[in-house]
Amino acid sequence: MTDITSENTASQEKAGWSLWTKILLGVIALVAVVAILAVVTLTVAVIDSQTGTSFPYSTTYRVSIPDGEPVTMGTTKILVLTYENEAVTEVDGVKEKLVVGQERVISPRYARVSSLGVPLMDTDFQITLKYLGTSGNNALFDMTVKTSKQVPEMVLSKLIPSGMNAVPV
Repeated sequence: MTDITSENTASQEKAGWSLWTKILLGVIALVAVVAILAVVTLTVAVIDSQTGTSFPYSTTYRVSIPDGEPVTMGTTKILVLTYENEAVTEVDGVKEKLVVGQERVISPRYARVSSLGVPLMDTDFQITLKYLGTSGNNALFDMTVKTSKQVPEMVLSKLIPSGMNAVPV
């Protein structure tokens, strides 16, 4: 009887993985591919928003904006020119002078987050920039992003251009 059992075990080893193991590995691989595609296709579409929205959630980042080079956050174009302890900020064509410690509030916007072409969430948000001074050829700011709904940090980071070197504070 031991010869038959050892022959069955040997024939199973020669056959490779069982059908259920192959199906399980296939399902795991499919889930992994879909998850990777969902992260890669994560997009944030931004448009102007209605006023009067409350923003109970906030996240603050330390950012640097290259002096004299425009950066775009969603549909908002920001340009900063610095001189000594002052900065002239131009947001969507509207200029405002800031001194160290002064804040500039950018008008509210609306964002829709999608992945794989499917809308996942939407929120109103508002950005506040607090001027901190300069570092080399960059203007430093504390940037607070306030939202009407709680938004994961991974989604907020998609809104911020990589050239701003955003670091959560």
